[in-house]
Amino acid sequence: MTGMIPEEKINEIRQSIDIVDVIGEYVHLKKQGRNYFGLCPFHGENTPSFSVSSDKQIFHCFGCGAGGNAITFIMDIDGLGFQEAVIKLAEKANIVIDIDSNIQKHAVHSNVSEEQQKMLEAHELLKKFYHHLLVNTKEGQDAFEYLTERGFTRESIEKFQVGYSLSSWDFTVKLLQKRGFPLSIMEKAGLIIKRENDDSYFDRFRNRIMFPIVNSKGHTVAFSGRVLDPNEQPKYLNSPETELFNKSSVLYNFHQARSFIKKQQQAILFEGFADVISADRANIFNGIATMGTALTDQHVQQIRRLTDSVIICYDSDSAGTEAAYRAGKMLDEHHFNLRIARMPDGLDPDDYIKRNGAEKFRQDVIGASMTFMAFKMQYHRIGKKLQNEGEKLKYIEIIINEISQLENPVERDHYLKQLADEFSISMEALKQQQRQTFFANKKKNSFMQENSNHKVILRPEKNLFPAFQTAERRLISHMLRDIEIAYKVRDLLDGHTFNIDEHQAIFTYLLGFYEEGNQPDTSSFLTYLPDEQLRRTIADIEMMPLNNEVSNQELEDYIDQVLKHQKMLKIKEKIKEQNQAELENDLQRASAIALEILQLRRTLQH
Repeated sequence: MTGMIPEEKINEIRQSIDIVDVIGEYVHLKKQGRNYFGLCPFHGENTPSFSVSSDKQIFHCFGCGAGGNAITFIMDIDGLGFQEAVIKLAEKANIVIDIDSNIQKHAVHSNVSEEQQKMLEAHELLKKFYHHLLVNTKEGQDAFEYLTERGFTRESIEKFQVGYSLSSWDFTVKLLQKRGFPLSIMEKAGLIIKRENDDSYFDRFRNRIMFPIVNSKGHTVAFSGRVLDPNEQPKYLNSPETELFNKSSVLYNFHQARSFIKKQQQAILFEGFADVISADRANIFNGIATMGTALTDQHVQQIRRLTDSVIICYDSDSAGTEAAYRAGKMLDEHHFNLRIARMPDGLDPDDYIKRNGAEKFRQDVIGASMTFMAFKMQYHRIGKKLQNEGEKLKYIEIIINEISQLENPVERDHYLKQLADEFSISMEALKQQQRQTFFANKKKNSFMQENSNHKVILRPEKNLFPAFQTAERRLISHMLRDIEIAYKVRDLLDGHTFNIDEHQAIFTYLLGFYEEGNQPDTSSFLTYLPDEQLRRTIADIEMMPLNNEVSNQELEDYIDQVLKHQKMLKIKEKIKEQNQAELENDLQRASAIALEILQLRRTLQH
């Protein structure tokens, strides 16, 4: 299974890293007891069911069943093959491995279809080509000067691999064709467009500044092109949605910002990728943005796995304010610690930084962000004439309703006092109104929940296994920790097998693992196993609470449960045979079978 990377090198890499550090770059983990818990990166959830064991160097999700070690985690999360995942971890551990460079070159293309490989390779080629045109050629000089006038530095152009597409109608088509890329696949990738009147193709992006869109795995999957000519429309042209690119699941700069979000335990959500790049120039490296779409549940889940704290920094015009309110509501519903940074004078971050400098942006905009409740108090004033008695009372009613939803009583008092001071209303009256609103909302929500047709999705309960299955799981857990116990179990089974096929397969592989001279090490054994489902089963078993010591009597009791189940199955089988014999009026055979059943039941009693 390990191929060209020597087994001892794989073990060295695996022993040089801590799975908590590896997974911690992708998932916000919190320690609970001996293990770490977070939101599973492999399925959407709001309650953490993803567990990581530093002691055993394994992970397991009690929700979806995913499980394995650091290598298999990287394989699953980044879509890499075994070799590529080992190479990535070797780089993290600063371990040099002598291996064919082609493996490293094509690491990004593992575990995807051949067609998707072509798409990824084409995007990577064009990203480098567009960037080369911008920074190294005469054709890209106007675009480069335009960017520098807009405040872009050479460093930011390099970091975000900004490029330029030629004004030619078919240069990209010819380049891709020359490199052997099938044009029909390139059209599906959104890089070129097929003409309606014939079978020819033309470039999608022409004479535009090109911004590569990178997904969470670090793969370039799309582009956004900005016009140089202000009279040309549209101002921004994005790749269409493809097999690689889905706007609802891609956050701009998420791949580069991930480590900074984890370190600072906060993400800053901007309205567009230009704002992210501008903020990066101001040394704000935890900025991310949606790709021209409203915030989605998929976006929220990605952010939540890294942090539960977000600052929204959108433009302060009417569209930006409305978008900030909608995004804020979604994040608030998912219980984020949420703040809103307001841009003054209708400026966007790019304009503000150019006018006032990076330090002022960090301090007076990001640093002066307000709570979501304070923002809502501003938001609900928009369009209202508060000097009008009716509109003023309506505004107060709305704000009291918002305050009633706050969980912290100190916060509730704080904002009620603001209302009292602004509109000269007694705190007693406001508190009474707030309590009435709170109980009215509670009654309404309770009624809606009782009468809703929607199913409430709860965190799945831990499976309660039958006695024989629990016995097999505990035997496997003890065998994973002790070679002698593994061979003792083999002897006690005396030629019999486990009842669960997966358990028997694990048992067989484990004996082979030990016979090859390996010592007990669950993480190493997971690498040894060729089957993902078996790895998941082991990860689940290893998360069971279990005493380290086991007596001979306890082992024999477990074996007894395993064999007893086999006898019970045999009895059921014999009863069917007996019934069939009686139906056929073969009384002699039915009597003989009855005697066999009696003998089997006696062995159960003993």
